[in-house]
Amino acid sequence: MRISHAPPQPSTPDISGITLAKDEPAPPVPGPTPAPPEPGPDLVALVPASRRRTRVPRWLRRTSGPLALLALWQVLSATGVLAGGVLASPGTVARVAGDLIREGSLPNAMGVSLQRVALGLLFGTAVGTALALVAGLFRLGEDLVDASVQMLRTVPFVGLIPLFIIWFGIGEAPKIAIISLGVSFPLYLNVYAGIRGVDAQLIEAGESLGLSRWGLVRHVILPGALPGAMTGLRYSLGVSWLALVFAEQVNADAGIGFLMVQARDFLRTDVIVVCLVVYAFLGLSADFVVRTLERLLLQWRPTFTGR
Repeated sequence: MRISHAPPQPSTPDISGITLAKDEPAPPVPGPTPAPPEPGPDLVALVPASRRRTRVPRWLRRTSGPLALLALWQVLSATGVLAGGVLASPGTVARVAGDLIREGSLPNAMGVSLQRVALGLLFGTAVGTALALVAGLFRLGEDLVDASVQMLRTVPFVGLIPLFIIWFGIGEAPKIAIISLGVSFPLYLNVYAGIRGVDAQLIEAGESLGLSRWGLVRHVILPGALPGAMTGLRYSLGVSWLALVFAEQVNADAGIGFLMVQARDFLRTDVIVVCLVVYAFLGLSADFVVRTLERLLLQWRPTFTGR
């Protein structure tokens, strides 16, 4: 009897009875499972109404935050957490606002303040845009203008009020000068950055099409810098109302700031809150106007609007 030490050979399966078709396709290769098709209108209609997500109107979502703050303010005032001498309740503020409107003092103050802001915004926009164009379009202009503007914008414009009073007196001129100075710097920075941020390939494309220097400025550079200019205008409007608060407390005899100074002397927190609400309303209205203008002028620019 002979014992073999060789490893056992694997058994070969008997495939003699299996016949392969000549044109039989190869078995499919496993891959990722395809995504199910998106539900169409018919499938959406079959979903129960209780499972559908209700869409809240956007205007309601935008007003929910201020309404919640107003409700919290009313609750704190009604429970005595906020005393009337510290902060008047919303009902008291609304009543005082109605009295000021019937007397005519609040509309007159709003008219005077709007006139000051309009003049200061006009002069500040003209100066800031002109300096930005000079510094952004020309290297020589940048060397002459940019360093001086960057130096002056770090100086608080509120600290220049005593100098403006000495230079322009105590009339309307120093108030408009303060607003103009506060407006010009944000507009300069944004317009200058918008000009220098224009894509160089667009400049090369315009030159290859035969545009002159003025044609490049008109059709390429200025439209490319327009988004930055609109952003600077929105920021300048906010600064203009901030500058107005300080300007109208410099020997003013009319305006919203004048009402606030009188209310401060008599410890009328309700009148102070009314003036602050008017400032906020005017600033929000001005921002809405600029945003509407931005949508009209920048229809060519695709933007991300959120999801």
